[in-house]
Amino acid sequence: MPSLALSELIGSPVYDQAGATAGRVREVAVVPQENSSQILGLVVQTRSGNRLVVTNYLSSINGGARATNSVSDWLEYEGGEGMLLLSRDLLDQQIIDVHGRKVVRVNDVDIHQEDNHDHVVLKLGGVDVGARGAVRRLLKGVVPAGALHLLLERIPPRIIPWEFVDLIEVDPARRVKLKISLDRLAKLHPADIADIVEELAPAEREAVFETLDEDVAAETLEEIDPKMQVSILSSLDSDRAADIVEEMDPDAAADLLGDMPPEATQEILTEMEPEERAEVAELMTFEEDTAAGRMTTDYMALGPGAKVEDAVEMLRNFEGGVETVSTIYIIGDRDKLLGSVPLAKIVLAAPGTPLMMLSTGHMTTVHPGADERDVAELFDKYNLLTLPVIDDEGRLTGVITADDVINMLRAKL
Repeated sequence: MPSLALSELIGSPVYDQAGATAGRVREVAVVPQENSSQILGLVVQTRSGNRLVVTNYLSSINGGARATNSVSDWLEYEGGEGMLLLSRDLLDQQIIDVHGRKVVRVNDVDIHQEDNHDHVVLKLGGVDVGARGAVRRLLKGVVPAGALHLLLERIPPRIIPWEFVDLIEVDPARRVKLKISLDRLAKLHPADIADIVEELAPAEREAVFETLDEDVAAETLEEIDPKMQVSILSSLDSDRAADIVEEMDPDAAADLLGDMPPEATQEILTEMEPEERAEVAELMTFEEDTAAGRMTTDYMALGPGAKVEDAVEMLRNFEGGVETVSTIYIIGDRDKLLGSVPLAKIVLAAPGTPLMMLSTGHMTTVHPGADERDVAELFDKYNLLTLPVIDDEGRLTGVITADDVINMLRAKL
């Protein structure tokens, strides 16, 4: 049987068993806790008030809904706690289109009809997030039905199957909560998740970050506008926020906590593991627009006696960001920087080769207090992937990565 749009069903006449017009469809009801896709019945506005006609007593809904019993047999409708009302609760709501990697608005609802001998079975087919649903609702009652039908045929449908909407509960305060499917959402690139999050209302943003794995949540948070980062992190419990911050690059975590109210920052720091807390707290003491303010302490370094196999083992166990794995640094006593070895050289060298033999002859470095503009110029001049930050004693205090510079320049635009 053909599908029917919700907007076509709303306002259509409802006939009783005698064929008399008994009222008009006001709403379409679903009880998600019992069956998330099957429609329970129609809320009908009658002369005696709103009534609920369950689908077991509907013989058809084409050209109007036809009931197999009389109005007196229809249930009185008094709000229906726990019910999802499609027009009220779905139309114009924003949902996440995981496949389209963006937030979209529900313009209409696609309803499928199935014949069950003595009554019809109505199921939710999907949500219309395209122009067809919007035009149908806009021109309904304004343009003759035949002309509207011809117009709609020229507009390609854009339907998200109901199975990808995953309704889990009705919330009177927000009308509808849509399940954020972890397996689907987490498979997206953090930058795509960030684009989605930035389009959501605050409550939905919090729902996303409550659902995501800490690693994915941390990477996503780093891709979001700094002001929104603060808003999201502030909405989470301090222990959950701490779990996410611990997985962020230390420099990004320090920048974020530095933008938050002191009380909130302290609560999150208290919940963090001692090692990560100390690392981030130290970075927070530096001015943001300096080399030290842009550096991360999440880098790879080995002693002067290390060999290629030591570097390979370190790479296998390194848990930092991928942007810092392009170079392994060689440090001596008191962390004095002695040399650096590009990853490409390590890959091509024999296992027993000393790293010092592979070290580059010239190293470009920067002082912790250098202005961030000088940092950007060094990256541009020498086509750097990473830039070591050394103090007056020649000690390696941190590393600036290319993505740090990109983020800095993007913030200036």
